[in-house]
Amino acid sequence: MKVLLLKDAKDDDSGQDPYIQELGLYGLEATLIPVLSFEFLSLPSLSEKLSHPEGFGGLIFTSPRAVEAVKLCLEQDNKTEDWEKSLKNRWNAKSVYVVGNATASLVNKIGLDAEGAHSGNAEKLAEYICSRPSSTLPLLFPCGTIKGDTLPKMLKDKGIPMESMHVYQTVPHPGIQGNLESFYEKQGIPASITFFSPSGLKYSLEYIQALSGSSFDQIKFIAIGPSTTRAMAAKGLPVSCTAESPTPQALAAGIRKVLQPNSCC
Repeated sequence: MKVLLLKDAKDDDSGQDPYIQELGLYGLEATLIPVLSFEFLSLPSLSEKLSHPEGFGGLIFTSPRAVEAVKLCLEQDNKTEDWEKSLKNRWNAKSVYVVGNATASLVNKIGLDAEGAHSGNAEKLAEYICSRPSSTLPLLFPCGTIKGDTLPKMLKDKGIPMESMHVYQTVPHPGIQGNLESFYEKQGIPASITFFSPSGLKYSLEYIQALSGSSFDQIKFIAIGPSTTRAMAAKGLPVSCTAESPTPQALAAGIRKVLQPNSCC
C-alpha cells in the first residue's frame, strides 16, 4: 500500500529515512516529497545574542530549522572556537528547552543539553516550562516567521519573560508541483497523505486536489500534530488521524490503524 509523506528526507544511522523505515515494517511503501524550503534571517543579530548568554535565562527551540540557524551563525562568524571553549558551557548552565526528539538530537550535536524533548508540541513544552523554576531573565526563542501563538501566550500568562526572534522564513519548495505530478503519474492515488505542518498543507493542497480529481475523497489524510490538524480542519479537510507524537513510530502506528484496522490489537 502506497503512502505519501510531505516532508524532506532525513537519514538516520542506517542511511534510510526513519519514517520510510518504520512504515516499511507494516508493509507500507512510503514516498517523501519535500514541500517547504527555508531562508535564514537576522543571523548577525542572533549571533550577537548567542555571544551573551548572561543576558538570558535559557533557550527555546521548537524546530530543527532554528537549531540550524544557530549552527550557521557559529560557522559564518568564526565563533565555533569560542562556542567550544566557553559559550556552550555558559548556555548549558541554563535551561535549553526543545520540542521533539529530532530537534533535541540537533541541539545535542551543537553541544547543548536539551530538556523537554518528550513534549511533542509547543503547548506541551509550554506546560513543561511553566512547571520549572523560572529566571527573571528572558528565554531566547529563535523561531520562524509563522510560529504559533500558543507557547508565547502561555508563557506570558504565567509571567515568564521571553524574547522571540525570527531567524528563518518558510517558502514553497520549488519542486512541489513537478514532484507531485511525477508521483501520481508513476504510483497513482496514494492510500494516505501525511501533512507535517500548516505551511506544507497550504503550499501543496491545491496540487493534490487537482491531481486526485474524483478520487480525492478516497484518500486518508493524516496530521503530524495538533497545529497541522487545526489547519486541515480550517480547510475543511477530514483528518483521519493525528499522530500521538511527532515520531516515526507514532505516525506509523496511526497510519496503520487507519489503513489496516484489522491488523491492530
